[in-house]
Amino acid sequence: MKLTDKVHVVTALAPDSDALSGTKATDIISLKDYDSALFILTIGVGATGTTAITVAASDDASGTTTEDIAFTYRRVEDTTSSDIPGDRTTATASGFTTTAGSNQKYLIEVQSQDLPEGKPFVKLDLVEAVDSPVDAGIEVLLMGARYSGDTKTTAIA
Repeated sequence: MKLTDKVHVVTALAPDSDALSGTKATDIISLKDYDSALFILTIGVGATGTTAITVAASDDASGTTTEDIAFTYRRVEDTTSSDIPGDRTTATASGFTTTAGSNQKYLIEVQSQDLPEGKPFVKLDLVEAVDSPVDAGIEVLLMGARYSGDTKTTAIA
């Protein structure tokens, strides 16, 4: 089995020159058919801008009824000189705030078994904490498909 049969890749927030401005949310992702989601926030150029990040679980694809949940994340401090993530950190339902600077990566992990009962949909909520443009984008790797193979179904709610 090939890796692309085991992992489903979703663009949750398209790369943009000021992607994290104001208040944003990623696409809502269904974990009904997956064991876990790895949101990968890639920051290119950024000076002083920071963003508060929370993970919200929802009971449906509209995301109107959500509940912020605890999650884990790791940070790669300088992607120009390292590909090694730092220590795994557990964030409460209040989330965490990114560090100002360029060339960073945040690996945000959500396990379907940790979602509240009846809430299999997830998204990242992003609120600009310090207003300064940040080039960024978010991809999601969905893993542990309940049904694997060449044919995939959409996970974007």
